[in-house]
Amino acid sequence: MYAPQKIAVIVVAAGRGSRAGSGTDLPKQYRPIGGKALLAHTLSRLASFSSVTEVLAVIGDEHQYLYEALELKLPKLMPPVIGGDTRQVSVLRGLEALSASAPDVVLIHDGARPFVTEALIDGVIAGLHDADGSLPVTVVTDTIKRSTDGKTVGGTEDRTQLFAAQTPQGFRFGAIMAAHSKAIQFGDGFTDDAAIAEWAGLSVALAQGDPRNIKITLPEDFERAERILAGDTKVETRVGSGFDVHAFAQDGDAVILGNISIPHTVGLSGHSDADVVLHALSDAIYGALADGDIGKHFPPSDMQWKGADSSIFLEHATKLVGERNGRLVHLDVTIICEQPKIGPHVAAMRSRIAEISGVTMDRVAVKATTSERLGFTGRQEGIAAQAVATIELPRGQ
Repeated sequence: MYAPQKIAVIVVAAGRGSRAGSGTDLPKQYRPIGGKALLAHTLSRLASFSSVTEVLAVIGDEHQYLYEALELKLPKLMPPVIGGDTRQVSVLRGLEALSASAPDVVLIHDGARPFVTEALIDGVIAGLHDADGSLPVTVVTDTIKRSTDGKTVGGTEDRTQLFAAQTPQGFRFGAIMAAHSKAIQFGDGFTDDAAIAEWAGLSVALAQGDPRNIKITLPEDFERAERILAGDTKVETRVGSGFDVHAFAQDGDAVILGNISIPHTVGLSGHSDADVVLHALSDAIYGALADGDIGKHFPPSDMQWKGADSSIFLEHATKLVGERNGRLVHLDVTIICEQPKIGPHVAAMRSRIAEISGVTMDRVAVKATTSERLGFTGRQEGIAAQAVATIELPRGQ
């Protein structure tokens, strides 16, 4: 399986979307659906995916004030790049902006497709195993007619050989960068990036698309998007709890809590890094999903997890929420110990937990308390943590 280490997403959002017909001058990507701008939905979803390393928006020069008004504070979101007069020019500018970070793979996505899933992205990346590019498609179910004059039927296409293309379209970065740089010298009439790859002689594999991954183009598409968000896909709120405890070790000079190293006279004892905070949070998410616990997904009998960084567990739990088209709403954890002092490290823990789980910091709460010198924590034999995770899932998932 092709396993790139760095995956960047370019979100093309420099156009005006005149066909959306809002009756105002507001470009469609800044029009609200479900109380939030369409582009904000797309960027937030992509930034939440564990497989994505960085997200770059390409926006119109005249739209900078609209983008800034979104006040997006998302992990992985890079400063936006100004696009050009055509989609092809805009994508090339995005690719050029990514050259410094040199990702292994770049996914090129339409800003007007807010319902992309991590499962779809994983399928696109898998398609790059034996190809330079990977294109998500859906089968064509309608009978397709051909006409030369737009008035009379001139023939019927073989729909078994026809597919509807979607985004994100994935490519090995070096290959698509070279293709775009060459294609711009010959004009900018290509309708998508797969067409440029084909023109350049690159191999492009087909990946499974998603019928729900709609591109909002026409006025009725906004109505459908609202139904998806609030009607057609009814969501249910689930709450899960988690609890973990680890004893102090006989040696060490720091404890790991919330993926932050905190100086102490001893460390914590455990099969992994003994991070009670991330363990409790992970189990809370697994609980909300009704999908076991850390021991089920990462058995302590498996030596590959000995000494493991516990961020792996929280990333996995968060990814499962995305795979079920869900949303992580809030994380709340309470640390129980006499020592070390937790207060000075709360902000760092909240920031790191938000980064790992792909949410904004205002959705993460970290608190600390003592047990009034009662019990094993009161005797300073170890540290405990209890956590609550709130998620939203499509009903029936």
